[in-house]
Amino acid sequence: MLKLKDCMQRKSDSVALLHPNKRKIGASWGSRVLDAVEAPEVTAAPKKIGFVSLGCPKNLVDSEVMMGLLAQGGAQITARAEDADIIVVNTCSFIDRAKQESVDTILEMAQHKIAGRAQKLIVAGCLVERYRNEIQKNIPEVNAVIGTGELEQILQAAGIESAATPGNSPFVILNSRSEGDAREAAGRFSKDAWDGAIADLPNYLYDENTPRVLATPKYSAYIKIAEGCDHPCSFCIIPQLRGKFRSRRFESVIAEAHRLAQQGVREMTLIGQDTTCYGEDFGLKDGLALLLERLAEIEELRWVRFLYAYPNKITGKLLETIAAHEKICSYIDVPLQHASPDVLKRMKRGAGADIFLRSIEKMRRKIPDLTLRTSFIVGFPGETEQDFELLCQFVREAQFDWLGVFGYSDEEGAKAFELEDKVPAKEVERRRKKLMSMQKQISRRKKRALVGRQFDLLLEGPSAETDLLWEGRTAMHAPEIDGTVYVNDFGDRDVREGEFYRCEIVEAHEYDLVARIV
Repeated sequence: MLKLKDCMQRKSDSVALLHPNKRKIGASWGSRVLDAVEAPEVTAAPKKIGFVSLGCPKNLVDSEVMMGLLAQGGAQITARAEDADIIVVNTCSFIDRAKQESVDTILEMAQHKIAGRAQKLIVAGCLVERYRNEIQKNIPEVNAVIGTGELEQILQAAGIESAATPGNSPFVILNSRSEGDAREAAGRFSKDAWDGAIADLPNYLYDENTPRVLATPKYSAYIKIAEGCDHPCSFCIIPQLRGKFRSRRFESVIAEAHRLAQQGVREMTLIGQDTTCYGEDFGLKDGLALLLERLAEIEELRWVRFLYAYPNKITGKLLETIAAHEKICSYIDVPLQHASPDVLKRMKRGAGADIFLRSIEKMRRKIPDLTLRTSFIVGFPGETEQDFELLCQFVREAQFDWLGVFGYSDEEGAKAFELEDKVPAKEVERRRKKLMSMQKQISRRKKRALVGRQFDLLLEGPSAETDLLWEGRTAMHAPEIDGTVYVNDFGDRDVREGEFYRCEIVEAHEYDLVARIV
């Protein structure tokens, strides 16, 4: 059931960074329409549309595509909620906390329709896939809902005529692989537990001809190379929300990458629920490695990275490719979820601490100065104290550079929802805090070891904390999810946002670094 309780109404000056996971769409970074087709001439005043994008980078790309469609149809994207005729909230529904944040944001944006200029409120994304009927029933201010596979419907919902010619959709319908079909037959993608859910699974993926308006800084962009997931993980509902795994065509990705680079993008992050499966659905072996090799040849690009890797899909060819190309960041984000073989078996993941440690040793041996990130779930049904201590010992031995810990979230529709031996919420939180406390100490030691070393730094502009500091990232820092490098000494350099500089680390904290430009 969609919960509306405890949804505090918060005042907002704009459709902006209302929370670290909410992305400002428009104004300060400049909206850029990435499309060969120009927006049509508009005689009447264009509709002003504001966006709030919640959750992961994959969702952000969906927001960028919807904005591209709207801009191509003649709409104007605004970052000021009080100026918007239409407000779109692109939601996340991965765990309870994300669902609650989505509901809070919808209610907050509804105030602009009740007491402001906004005439329409549109809700899109994963929350719609899960609670399609309940959203409009419980929040009457919502005019339309758009699921993850229905992005093209944003035009109809906003009352804007499509600029595409009839029969020429900006989305490509892709076939799934046999693994996904087999899992569908076994019930993996069933939405029977969700009232009002559309049975059909999303099966589209945008391509190089689909319009996009980038919401990221002009020097950085995401490219979605795959969509959906076929893995059977028992804690996860993403396959129901996003459909079967499907890859974009190889040359489509290359074409978009070239266009982005020509428009000033210097850092490119490839995203998908599992990028390491890229190309398997059309018979391409080591598809991700081959794609990275081609992207590394693009002269204008400085950094290329990918998120996220599945543990048993990290091949020797992939590691060799990362090590061989300076432009490919020596950075791997591989969510392991746990280290206890018993817990991993119930999660339908497999492997365990010993196998993971051997894999990590291989990765670090093949890739000098590898930055390794992972995430874990604590409190999974049936997780014993012994299981948790095994996980803690594994973290001590593995010494990850970055680590995230989530308390288990019981999601209706996931196989784990049916499991017994649920861990009490208080105990789940205790375990989460303990593991994060351990990692904080590991991170502090690893960051201190960087003092005195020099790195290439992407300077991102003045700090939100004070104008006396600027912020940046090294290749060790993926956009938005890792720590920050604060710069307090520029020497005699006249620095600019979005440019690369050589820096020396002069101070280290638990997650953040302080550097000077050299």
